[in-house]
Amino acid sequence: MKIGFIGLGNVGGKLSGSLLRNGVDLTVYDLNADLVAGKVAAGATAGENPAQMMRDCDAVITCLPSPAASDAVMREMLPEVGSGKIWMEMSTTDEAEVKRLGGMVIAAGGAAVDCPVSGGCHRADTGNIAIFAGCDRATFERILPLLTTMGRRILHTGDLGSASVLKVVTNFLATAHLVASAEALTTCAAAGMDLNTAYEAIKISSGNSFSHITESQVILNGSRDISFTMDLVKKDIGLFQEVANRAGVPLEMNPLMINIFDDGIARYGERELSPNIIKRLEEAAGVDVLAPGFPPEMLDDEPEEPGYEVIPTGRA
Repeated sequence: MKIGFIGLGNVGGKLSGSLLRNGVDLTVYDLNADLVAGKVAAGATAGENPAQMMRDCDAVITCLPSPAASDAVMREMLPEVGSGKIWMEMSTTDEAEVKRLGGMVIAAGGAAVDCPVSGGCHRADTGNIAIFAGCDRATFERILPLLTTMGRRILHTGDLGSASVLKVVTNFLATAHLVASAEALTTCAAAGMDLNTAYEAIKISSGNSFSHITESQVILNGSRDISFTMDLVKKDIGLFQEVANRAGVPLEMNPLMINIFDDGIARYGERELSPNIIKRLEEAAGVDVLAPGFPPEMLDDEPEEPGYEVIPTGRA
C-alpha cells in the first residue's frame, strides 16, 4: 500500500517514523516545511497538498492538533475520495466529528477509521504504542498490517467513533492520575518525606499507575517534559466532558480538573508542559518537588516488537 501521512508533530512525527523505519512507501505533508524535510531525508516523499495525497495514495492518515484542523484537511481531500480509498484519523478528536467526516468519506465510496494512539510519545517513537481502531471489521482487516507496523497492541473497538470515545476516556484517566500524583508528591515533600523513597512506595503499592511510573519521574527530575502541553490536556478532557454530557452522565471529577487546568493555563500559559500543573501546589505549599536520579524525559526501554491484535477479555 502507498500511504500518506498528514501531521508530523510530536505524535505524528514518531508514528510516521515507524512506518519509514519498516519500509512503508510513505508520502508526508505538514505546514512546517522543516518537519517534511526531515522525513524526506529519512526516505519519505513530500506531498504537494492533502488532495494530491488522497488522489495518489491508497490510505491517508491524519494526525492533527484539533477537530478544526481535521475538518480543513478533509475538505481538501474529499473530492479525491473514491472506491478503495481509506481515511485513517489518528488525531485525538470528537466522536461526533469523526463520525461526520467519516460519513462523508463513506458516502463518497471510501472507508473511514478513527485510530487514535495511547501510551505516550516515547512509545510512539519505538513502535510500541497501543492503537484503538473504530471501523467495520472488513476495513480493520485491511489496515491491521499497517497498524501493527506503527504500534504493538491493536484493539478493534467497534464502529467508527468508538475508538475516539475510548481515547478520551483513557486521557481523562491519565489526567486524573497526573493531578493525583501531583497532590501526593507535593504532600510528601511538604511533610518532609524523602521523595526517592516516596516514589518507590507508590510504585510498588496499590497507589501505582502508568502515569506515576512515567510522568512522576520527569516531575521529580524537574524537566516536566513529556512532549505534551496544558492546552492539549484541556482539549482532551473537554472532549471527554462532551461525551459524558451527550450520555447524560453528571460528572464530578472532570469539571474540577477542567477548572484546575484553566487555572494552570492562566498562570503559566497554554503551551506549558502539562506535568507543571504541580507548580500550583509547589507555590502554595512553598516546596520544590524534586529528587535526584530521575530522567529528564520518558524513554521506552522495551525493544520494538511486531504488533498484534488484542482480543477483549471474555471474547472468543
